[in-house]
Amino acid sequence: MTMRRTEFKNIGETLYTGELSNGLRVCVLPKKGFRGYFAAFAADYGGDCRNFFLDGQRFETPAGVAHYLEHKMFDMPDGDNALMLLNANGADPNAFTGNDMTCYYFQCTERFEENLRLLLHFVSTPYFTEETVNKERGIIDQEIQEGEDDPDSRVFYNLMKQLYVSHPCRERVIGSRESIRDITAETLHACYRAFYAPGNMCLCVAGDVEPERISAIAREELGEEKRPVPAPDFGEPEASLLPAETLHREVMAVSAPQFLIGAKFRAENGGEAQMRQRLVSQLALRLLVGASSPFYTRLYAEGTLNRDFDYSADFFSGTGTIFIGGESEEPEKVFEELKREAARAAAEGFSAERFERAKRASLGARLRGLEDFGGVCVSLATGVFEGYCSLDSIALLGSVTKAECEAFVREVLAPERLAISIIEAKKD
Repeated sequence: MTMRRTEFKNIGETLYTGELSNGLRVCVLPKKGFRGYFAAFAADYGGDCRNFFLDGQRFETPAGVAHYLEHKMFDMPDGDNALMLLNANGADPNAFTGNDMTCYYFQCTERFEENLRLLLHFVSTPYFTEETVNKERGIIDQEIQEGEDDPDSRVFYNLMKQLYVSHPCRERVIGSRESIRDITAETLHACYRAFYAPGNMCLCVAGDVEPERISAIAREELGEEKRPVPAPDFGEPEASLLPAETLHREVMAVSAPQFLIGAKFRAENGGEAQMRQRLVSQLALRLLVGASSPFYTRLYAEGTLNRDFDYSADFFSGTGTIFIGGESEEPEKVFEELKREAARAAAEGFSAERFERAKRASLGARLRGLEDFGGVCVSLATGVFEGYCSLDSIALLGSVTKAECEAFVREVLAPERLAISIIEAKKD
């Protein structure tokens, strides 16, 4: 396979991409002269992919299979553990399971090719027995219980249940104590065969490497067989963009009340349209509630907000969600102030000066992000699965308009679209 070379002169980067005969997509970002390497081997499979079609047949699985599978993939048939092997070889490995992606990765400064072969080998070598699967169930059950006692997790998933009525993203990626009881070795094998087909995966590498060498190693380790790729079934789109519940409170042992405000919106169906929607939503939130926004600076000066405050626009499994949250002794006041600020921005718009300043700040953050090999590789993998190249985002950001950001605030942050989840401090 000959890799396709694409130059991004605006950022001084060159990306090599290609697809192996087995369907695996490969992205390589050579970084000449750098000592560090990063490799991400990702599957287009996450916690939301509970139901799917394959070869004309529909499959239904319990919540938590993708995460359970990630745990078990590190076990090797000879009794070794891939994490320990990579560590012993000088690498720093790990993995994560999100709503729509499972990613295995490592970073290192030496023995890169050996580590890359080991990464590809263990992810392509499933080994599950009923005994090992049952043993893992206790470990994951404990992880679930810890999450139930974690205020960050509780405030998040309470909000997701407020916003979503039927979409699988309302359930925890890890599953529940009840759902994981139905996960067997047979379940894991079935989902592995479906979602870990090379055509449903991608390999992204950054470092001082030769692109053709990376594709050759992948071909040697993964073979030529091309397997069918599943089609996830996330169910019908949410019937309404209004939240099912506007306000939810819960009491926990926290030092200060926590809150998370959110709204859902329909995501574009991949490609450049979705990348643009990502850029618009993030820039709109920066303008509305970012660190230099009138909203944040005023509430911070009053003591209503502190530095534990953040915002994001997340996209997964066909839907988009905004999150705005942090700590406050008066979370409901923050909620009302946000609604007023969003209404003001919708009616009056943002000043041209503030818009250009926010766009430059966003551009600077993205340029600095190119120094993070891990972030670049994961972003490339996300783009592969969504049908765009993440390195195009910097040029595309330049074309985002003030009117687009204002329209996003006007539509998505309308008062009736917003919900708030609050964790109140337990009083003695």
